[in-house]
Amino acid sequence: QRAQSVMQAPSMTAEVREQVLAYADGDARRLLNFLEGLFNAAMTAGVGEIDEAFLQSTMASKLRRFDKGGEAFYDQISALHKSVRGSNPDAALYWFLRMLDGGADPLYLGRRIIRMAVEDIGIADPRAQTMALEACQIYERLGSPEGELALSNAVIYLAVAPKSNAAYMAYNQAKAFVASDKSRPVPLHLRNAPTKLMKALDYGKEYRYAHHEPGAYAAGENYLPDDMPPVSFYEPTPRGLEGKIGEKLAHLRELDRQAKKANGKK
Repeated sequence: QRAQSVMQAPSMTAEVREQVLAYADGDARRLLNFLEGLFNAAMTAGVGEIDEAFLQSTMASKLRRFDKGGEAFYDQISALHKSVRGSNPDAALYWFLRMLDGGADPLYLGRRIIRMAVEDIGIADPRAQTMALEACQIYERLGSPEGELALSNAVIYLAVAPKSNAAYMAYNQAKAFVASDKSRPVPLHLRNAPTKLMKALDYGKEYRYAHHEPGAYAAGENYLPDDMPPVSFYEPTPRGLEGKIGEKLAHLRELDRQAKKANGKK
């Protein structure tokens, strides 16, 4: 009412007032900016009272607001995530700005962007996680609208980055295995031996210190429980950094195979 009085603007119906307050969502600056635009439009049009029809006809683009617990909100979140995963920066940027324009909390979007970096890019480009996290920190420092640019930079970077869910899948597989498996003892050679008694019980005996091995790799060494079946949780993709990781793992596994063959093991 004070803003209305200062600008000598037409009055609003109760329904319009409720919609305007819902749009502002407790943000005073957002409320004042919206009211200024609404009042200027009303005075230019010469209306006597601002009703719902006038509100919709003049400010519809600003009133695209989310039902934050509803289907439309999560549909757009899904579209943003799938656009990033699908390596389409234009679509990703469109959905990101649609959500901002509709009133989504930028920091909520920032948290989702971090999740995308972790789940859909992962180790193929570890810089994606750093950039997503830093974009959120920049937004916290600058706020809107300047901080939104940092978030949009992260959205674009994630969309064009190499994609891999290998680490995400490895985590889920290892978690499921541990949850369903029995409790297995740590092999003696991997145990810590801080006391004489523990050393006498062969804790840490025959452990091979990797830095003293050729190439800093103890070929053929076992790091899993002795009675545990072979597992392969992490299988890197050929994309991005994981391509090099895959080559290294293949080389190390070949060294293991040769070492076990030399020792008469399968």
